[in-house]
Amino acid sequence: MADRTSSLPPRPDSSPARSWWGWGALDQALSDAECASLAALVPGAAGTPLPVPSIASLDLPPVRVGAPAPLAHLLSSAPADRASHTYGKAFRDVVRALYGDMAAAPDLVGFPRDERDVVDLLDWAAGADVAVVPYGAGSSVVGGVEYRAGVHSGVLSLDLSGLDRVLETDRVSRAARIQAGALGPGLESQLRPHGLTLRHFPQSFAFSTLGGWLATRAGGHYATLHTHIDDLVESLRVVTPSGVSQSLRVPGSGAGPSPDRLFLGSEGTLGIITEAWMRLQDRPTHRASASLVFERFPDAVEAVRTIAQSGLHPANCRLLDPGEAALSGVAAGGGSLLVLGVESAHGPVEGRLAELVALARDHGGSPAEEPPAAGGSAVGAWRSAFLRMPYLRDGLARMGVISETFETACTWDRFPELYEAVHRDAGAAVQKVTGASALVNCRFTHVYPDGPAPYFTVIAPGRRGSEVAMWDEIKAAAMETLGGHGATVTHHHAVGRDHRPGYDRQRPEPFALALRAAKRALDPAGILNPGVLFDAATT
Repeated sequence: MADRTSSLPPRPDSSPARSWWGWGALDQALSDAECASLAALVPGAAGTPLPVPSIASLDLPPVRVGAPAPLAHLLSSAPADRASHTYGKAFRDVVRALYGDMAAAPDLVGFPRDERDVVDLLDWAAGADVAVVPYGAGSSVVGGVEYRAGVHSGVLSLDLSGLDRVLETDRVSRAARIQAGALGPGLESQLRPHGLTLRHFPQSFAFSTLGGWLATRAGGHYATLHTHIDDLVESLRVVTPSGVSQSLRVPGSGAGPSPDRLFLGSEGTLGIITEAWMRLQDRPTHRASASLVFERFPDAVEAVRTIAQSGLHPANCRLLDPGEAALSGVAAGGGSLLVLGVESAHGPVEGRLAELVALARDHGGSPAEEPPAAGGSAVGAWRSAFLRMPYLRDGLARMGVISETFETACTWDRFPELYEAVHRDAGAAVQKVTGASALVNCRFTHVYPDGPAPYFTVIAPGRRGSEVAMWDEIKAAAMETLGGHGATVTHHHAVGRDHRPGYDRQRPEPFALALRAAKRALDPAGILNPGVLFDAATT
């Protein structure tokens, strides 16, 4: 077929040098002076930042398992590889790395180059009682890539970054077969010559992979319609210890339970996703955006509900409560900010944006004032703050400031009570563990006709040396509040190990029985990401 290509392009350009201890690119991390300046906004923060330890100074545990000769070329025990694959990027991960706590370091890091290598490494690990923790790019904020079980002879972190190609493009059907290790920018650069895009842009876009998105049921940047990676999947190819699963590539099927749904969100506990056929879209050429300020947050919530139920499907529909708007520097005077965006590959979008703005104004919204920066806009300022936020979190962590984020989803009728409960309960938990008041903010990341996906941020001064324990207690209180108000334990950050208590309560027991049976059948030796979704002893 003339419109279908399977020739391999050159490997995509390498990503920027990554931080081994914190978020993102090394050259974007805050300096010591910037950390101190930022912490001045949090009463009770430490006076000086924690130093970033060098890898050479780390006390890594001894390697307990040797690389078998036939696979030695795929395996590394180098300190830099072990350190950078120990944790994800949650607050508790960053803090432990800053303190040089490498107790959870894997013994070996595997770098398969193709699916055959993945099969060989799994076969060896199953026979050697070595736990295998799949690793895309390590952006997990829920303990998804950290081994905590302590019952295996060794631990292998399986880094899929070598599987990073778009293998085949079907322009007629608007789909592509893509390897799981492709990072967001590399994936899009390979689709661009075809005029296509996956149109999935999580905040971690530059530092996460297709396989990670699929394994965690990741949410993208777009606020309505196709919000999760699930909706973009045609078929999956998964290597399990019991064999390779390849689902049929079709636009839809009613043939029993979906095999793809079994592996989507399984977080590497049932198999290793190696490639997928993904649904694509034409690249947008028409875009428009607007921002509105509301004096009353409840009015803004009602405006967003009306928009979500209108069928207009804005690409962006982010609502920031007064605290979040102030933190992002995009709204003055204590108002809430609504950011709207529309886009299309086929025609002008100004009319649709005008309809959305009219709905917002009907509920009390007024056009946002432009920020003082020349040529700036409230939308641009929000986007810059959004992308910069993880680096600020790391800077606060170096200053002993606790920063926790948790996201959820609930129905519209439950949101007002949930919003009040989170502020009350999270504030009480912070007061209990820190003795200080907390800053609790909220924004909507995604919205649906039947409910929003609120994303909460909690910031409070911590106590040097106790940050992780304090964070854990605040996290536990937040999960209790979500569960008690009919909200999900996670909307798009996955379960990992940190959300296990909430997930265990949320998951119906008959479904848990079925999942455990699938685990025993697909991973009889119990080596795949122990402790995620299931207890480590589940076999």
